[in-house]
Amino acid sequence: MSTVATRLVQRMRHPLPGFGLSLGLGMAWLGLIVLLPLAALVVRSAGLGSEGWMRVLEDPRVRASLVLSFSASAVAAVIASLAGALVAWVIVRYRFPGRRLMDALVDLPFALPTAVAGIALTAIYSANGWVGRFVEPHGWKIAYAPAGIVIALVFIGLPFAVRTLQPVLETLGRDQEEAAASLGASRFTTFRRVVLPELAPALLTGFSLAFARALGEYGSVIFIAGNLPFKTEIAPLLITIRLEEYDYDGAVAIAALLLAASFVCLIAINTLIPALFARKRDV
Repeated sequence: MSTVATRLVQRMRHPLPGFGLSLGLGMAWLGLIVLLPLAALVVRSAGLGSEGWMRVLEDPRVRASLVLSFSASAVAAVIASLAGALVAWVIVRYRFPGRRLMDALVDLPFALPTAVAGIALTAIYSANGWVGRFVEPHGWKIAYAPAGIVIALVFIGLPFAVRTLQPVLETLGRDQEEAAASLGASRFTTFRRVVLPELAPALLTGFSLAFARALGEYGSVIFIAGNLPFKTEIAPLLITIRLEEYDYDGAVAIAALLLAASFVCLIAINTLIPALFARKRDV
């Protein structure tokens, strides 16, 4: 093959010019902005040693904050996934006045500063708020309680669930549902045997994204939580407190644990979810 033909083949394989330069610049920016700070955190946490880690993990205040953060994030991710599935279903399957507005409001937690969201939620659910004044006399305390933390985390996690499910529902169509109905399947059977298997990978992806986002949330939670040690103090807030106390080892250890949990969620999204898609196609 001549040199001209070889160059022509190479150009046909890479129709977009500048692949090497673009890849190099992209990886450089990714390394400087994302990988380098995370690597510094990992190296610093690895230098704590077993004694340093045990000192941090044996602190009852640290354990209480970690339990609250993980449990509240898990509950909020489940609620956000279920509510997000319902919202996505309504937006995709029905046409009604205000549909575009509803679709736009889903992204509001992305655009709204988290501190503003926290202040607004506190104003609504506090003892003298629009909702709190009616529920607290009955013993249902929302603000300055774990329930308020869950509500704030659902608020910031809902868009992840909706935007993950929405494109799947748009591509799903109604042919399979109509075929199942023509064969005598009930609505519940159609949903369980036809719709749910198609949505399961997207549901798991939305749950993982909402959980990872909620685990590190700070601004929208600190106002409604009340920040009571051993009761409503979340792990991200405790990191800030440890830094203010010049306990850098304690802050690094807590941050490393949250980073590891978020990394596990990303691994689940990028490995388990594609495996489920592949298994679904094989079936």
